[in-house]
Amino acid sequence: MKKHLLLLMLLSYQFNTFAQEDAWVYLKDKQNISASIANPISILTQKAIDRKNAHHVVIDAKDVPVNENYITQLKGATGISVMAKSKWFNAVHVRGSKTDIDNLSTTFSFIDYVDFANKSLNTLKSVQQKNKSKLEKSFTTFTYGNAANQIEMFNGNELHLAGYTGAGMTVAIIDAGFPNVNTMSSFQRLRHAGNILDDYDFVNRDSDVYTNTTSNHGTLVLSTMAGYVENEYVGTAPDASYYLFVTEDALSENPVEESYWVEAVERADSLGVDVINTSLGYTTYDNPNYSYTTANMDGNTAFITKGANIAFEKGMLLVNSAGNSGNSSWGIVGAPADAAGVFSIGAVQANGTYASFSSKGNSTQPTQKPDVVAQGQASYVITENDIIATANGTSFSSPIIAGGIVCLWQALSNKTNIEIMQLVRESASQYHSPDFMLGYGIPNLQTALSSALNTTNDHDDENQILKLLPNPTKGLIRFNFPLDQSELSVTIFNVLGKKILETIITKDNNQVDISSFSNGVHIARIQSKNISKTIKLIKY
Repeated sequence: MKKHLLLLMLLSYQFNTFAQEDAWVYLKDKQNISASIANPISILTQKAIDRKNAHHVVIDAKDVPVNENYITQLKGATGISVMAKSKWFNAVHVRGSKTDIDNLSTTFSFIDYVDFANKSLNTLKSVQQKNKSKLEKSFTTFTYGNAANQIEMFNGNELHLAGYTGAGMTVAIIDAGFPNVNTMSSFQRLRHAGNILDDYDFVNRDSDVYTNTTSNHGTLVLSTMAGYVENEYVGTAPDASYYLFVTEDALSENPVEESYWVEAVERADSLGVDVINTSLGYTTYDNPNYSYTTANMDGNTAFITKGANIAFEKGMLLVNSAGNSGNSSWGIVGAPADAAGVFSIGAVQANGTYASFSSKGNSTQPTQKPDVVAQGQASYVITENDIIATANGTSFSSPIIAGGIVCLWQALSNKTNIEIMQLVRESASQYHSPDFMLGYGIPNLQTALSSALNTTNDHDDENQILKLLPNPTKGLIRFNFPLDQSELSVTIFNVLGKKILETIITKDNNQVDISSFSNGVHIARIQSKNISKTIKLIKY
C-alpha cells in the first residue's frame, strides 16, 4: 500500500508544492463520436472488441478518446501542466496556480467545468458536476514450495491441476515500479512465453518500468501471480499474459495518481484486458486540503472510485487490496476498493484467521467490504533480488486471489465479470454470514468451478432443460420446469451480489414479477435437490 513520507519533507518544499493546485478539467464534447463507434477498430484493439461483444458490453462515447486538439491548447495555457487525461470522464488532470486554472474556463469555450482536488477552492458553478457515467485442457502439476499454503487456501491448485493456469487470459498489474522483472530468473518462464505484453510508466511518461523506479512493490505483487522457480515457487496465474503499468509515485501523495490510474485502466480496456489487479489505495494526501474523509469512502466520491465503476461497466474484473488500516484510526477500506464494481480483498494469516492490519468494511459503504480474503500475512513473494521472502499486506492477498480468479474465468470463459464475482462470493466460507473483517470469507475456487459446471450440464432433451422466459424481460418471468421437477427455489441477486428476492415456485405457480427491480443485469440462482443453475437475467 501507499507510503507516507511527510516526516522527511521540508516546510519550504511543502509551501512550494501546495502553491500548485491540482484540478480536473471536464470537457464539453468529443470529435467523431458516431464515426468512431461505427468503426470501433479505430479506437479499440480487436481483442477489446471481441471481449466486449462476448459479454454484451456496449461500445459507446466513453470509448472515444479525448480531443487531442483541446489537450494541445490546454498545454499551451499560461502556468498549466497537463498531467493526465481520461476518455471515460472526458477530462484532463492539470496542475497550476489557482488563478491560472480559473482562467482556463474563461479562455477556452470547450471546457464544461473545473473540479479542484482541494474542494474548498471550487466555486458554485464548478461544483455543479454532471454524472458522466451511468458503471481440450492439458493437465498441469506444480511443486509450489513455500507458496503452497497461499494457493491451497482457496483451492487454486485444483484449478491448475485441471489445466487452468491463466493461459489466454490478459491481466493488467497497476502498481509502482517493477525493478528487474526484465532480467530476473524468477520471471524467465513468463518472458520466454512472451507473456509480458507491454509496459508503461504513466508517472514519468516512458516505457521504463524496470529501472526508472523508486519502489519494488510491483515486482513483489507480480511475483505472487506470475513468478516461477522450479520446485520452489509458483504464482497463482503463471500462464496468463500481463501488462505492467506504473501509476504510483512513491515519492509523494497527490490526487494526480488517481488520474494516472484511470488513464491506465482506460488503456487496459482498449487493449482487451480481462482482469486488473491494483495493490494501491488512496485516502489522505501530503496536502491535507486534498485528503478524503472516511465518509467519502462511499463507493462514488473519489475520482479513482468513479473510474473503477466505469471499468466494471466496461466488462473488466477489478481486484483491489482492501488496505492496511485495520490497526489505525482510519480503519476502513479505501478508494478505489470502496467501489461497488471492485472486488476488494482483505488479509488473513496462514491459518485463515483475520490479520489485524487488514482494513475493515462498514455500514456506510454501498456493498459488503471486503468481498473476500486471502493470505496477506507472511505471504511468500519474490524480491527484486530474485530471493523468495515473506511480506505482509493486503497488497499481496489481492494478487494472490486475483490469479486464482483469472484461472477460474479461463475455465468459465462464457461468464461475465459479474457472474465470476458472484461465484467466488458464494463459494466463500461465510457467505451466509459476512462481516466487516473477513467479508464473505475465504473462497473455494474448486467449489465455484464445480457449481458453475453443474449448472451447464443439463440434459440435451428439450423437455429436461430448465428455462427462464422471457429474458430480457420488462417484468414478468416464468420458469419452464424439467419433467422430473415439481418445485424450485429461486434466488435473485443484483449486479452487486446483494440478494433481492428469494421464493419457491411450482409448476402450478411458476411466475415471478420483477417489474419493480431496477433495469440492468441480475443473477438468478435456481436450485432443487438435483439441479443448480445460474442464469444471467436482464431487466429493461
